Amino acid sequence: MEVVELKFLLTMLGAPPDYRVPLSTIRPTEKLSERNRACRQLIDRGLIDCSVEILRFKASAAGQALLKHDSARLPINDTERSAIKAGLTETITPGQALKGFSEYERQSVLASLSERGLVQSETRIQDVWLTPSGQLFLQYECDPQGNPTISLNLLSNYLGFLRRAFTSSSETDNSSPIQAFLWRKSAKPSDVDILQLIKTLDHELGTGNYLPIFYVRQSLQPPLTRDELDQALYRLQRNDMIELSSLQESAAYSSEQVDSGLKQDIGGPLFFITFLETSA
Repeated sequence: MEVVELKFLLTMLGAPPDYRVPLSTIRPTEKLSERNRACRQLIDRGLIDCSVEILRFKASAAGQALLKHDSARLPINDTERSAIKAGLTETITPGQALKGFSEYERQSVLASLSERGLVQSETRIQDVWLTPSGQLFLQYECDPQGNPTISLNLLSNYLGFLRRAFTSSSETDNSSPIQAFLWRKSAKPSDVDILQLIKTLDHELGTGNYLPIFYVRQSLQPPLTRDELDQALYRLQRNDMIELSSLQESAAYSSEQVDSGLKQDIGGPLFFITFLETSA
């Protein structure tokens, strides 16, 4: 791990309990380009995640082609169609394309279109946070070498993080959360591994057997693709190992977190995971 990446993570540890901070407050180096590169690398490794604001967008080639088809058969709703159409001839802002909508609604619509490749977006990272995999990495796998200069403030952040983790572990049973990511060293996780990870995350995060799906995605994508994880969760549900329930109130979550749910043809996405006692 590069020194700038280590300093990036240690800075985040100063914001317990969720270790979520605005990217603008993290300055592991004087060069913003190096900070942004470290941020992307940590996201790619699954150690951190982020919320993204779409600043400007335009319709992609796929989006333009989609609008040429019969509107009644398009796999998009009227709002999404209007947004793509608004960006046909020029790059515009969400506010210009979706007047009358809240900022959250604009970002949610455009994030969905961007994910499907129907628009090309200019984005800016807003907040970053440590994922469960990132926390486990810092507890069990982080082994920096060399003689870099690390401030005592960053060292204090790390010691505080370890003390909180140790206190939490001492108050629970003897099961180790390291079991949750042993699969990362070898093959893709089995359904049994995924179920164990769900239980471990629920325990570590204190979600009361009502775990939001985005925590599982942060830990398992990669090595799994989104579709592979979706199918695994549906299998666990069919085998009466877990229950999946929908999100009724989205105000407490970011648009990216809401989009992590299992999309349904009718109603909101399946968002929460409950493991059944029979699977314990």
